[in-house]
Amino acid sequence: MRVWVGVMSGTSLDGIDVALVELEGAEERPAAWRLVAFRTEAYDSGMRDRIRGVIDAGSAEALSGLDFELGARIGAAVRRTLEASSIPPDRVEAIGSHGQTVWHRPPEPGRPGATLQLGQAAVIAEETSCLVVSDFRVRDMAAGGEGAPLTAYTDWLLLRGPEARAIQNIGGMANVTALPAEGSETVPQAFDTGPGVALLDGAVERLTAGSLSFDRDGELAARGTVSEPALAEWLSDPFFDRSPPKSTGRERFSQPRLVQWLARHDDLSVEDLAATLTELTARTIADAYRWIEFGLDACYLCGGGARNPVLAGRLAQLLAPLPVRNVGVLGVDADAREAVAFAILARQHALGFPANAPWATGASGPRVLGVRTLA
Repeated sequence: MRVWVGVMSGTSLDGIDVALVELEGAEERPAAWRLVAFRTEAYDSGMRDRIRGVIDAGSAEALSGLDFELGARIGAAVRRTLEASSIPPDRVEAIGSHGQTVWHRPPEPGRPGATLQLGQAAVIAEETSCLVVSDFRVRDMAAGGEGAPLTAYTDWLLLRGPEARAIQNIGGMANVTALPAEGSETVPQAFDTGPGVALLDGAVERLTAGSLSFDRDGELAARGTVSEPALAEWLSDPFFDRSPPKSTGRERFSQPRLVQWLARHDDLSVEDLAATLTELTARTIADAYRWIEFGLDACYLCGGGARNPVLAGRLAQLLAPLPVRNVGVLGVDADAREAVAFAILARQHALGFPANAPWATGASGPRVLGVRTLA
């Protein structure tokens, strides 16, 4: 058995996801695929704080130090996952590592985009003795694209079906891939919809002095009441009125901005603030569907936010009568989807297939993504 490894450390800052994936065939669309193993190594609060600190005000020293530290952590996480699965490094075709995004500036008229992911590939290669493919976003951005969402392409490869479906990821940031029914000549669409659980998680961790890192099962939000004035401050962000292609990140919906918002609304309870930020995520996702240019038959949720029943339930209310389901019913582990995507993107790089989906990113054309670091 030969496997491809996908590694993801997302905008939720919850940890490192590692997927071991079998992929068969040499055509662009794999003939078959199987998730061999999936494992998450959680970040502790200190690591999350260091990453947030670099995002908010990182020096060159802090950036380079975190780059090597994350590379070592990613490499060790991959090594432990391989050992737990009794798979030696010489059976690994390549590791596809997205790294940790610390800055992502979408392109604007007259100004190109820029992006930075940390998790030094050379360190990962040393830790694992495996070939590493990394820096997937940069080539798309060099071609004028948004550089995200990268999973739009792998959704198109793996999750097309007989119905028109939305694959809605609710991670730290949220993004949607709208897939026409298989065989249709309609062009798919994909774009970021705004904050997923990044603001909610950040608020809960701060307001509980670190005793909670997220709103487990939406328990806080369920006891709270949405503050429409506080919600309106976030909804006034111009990002929500931009048409796709578009992407965003923690540099826009940032910790300092969240802290200022919490200070302005310190008369609200923790429960009311959680309810308001939960509503922000659900409402901006539902509102973003106005940009989808074809009818949908169903919506499938994935990412950490999909496990929050209050958030998922509210989104289902807002999207009704569109059915809202978990992506697991399509045969994809909802938590593993992004890590699986980077295993596939490593495969596409190795086989020479462009994987940037210009219909999602707005790039000037198809490009082979990633930078290769030999074992």
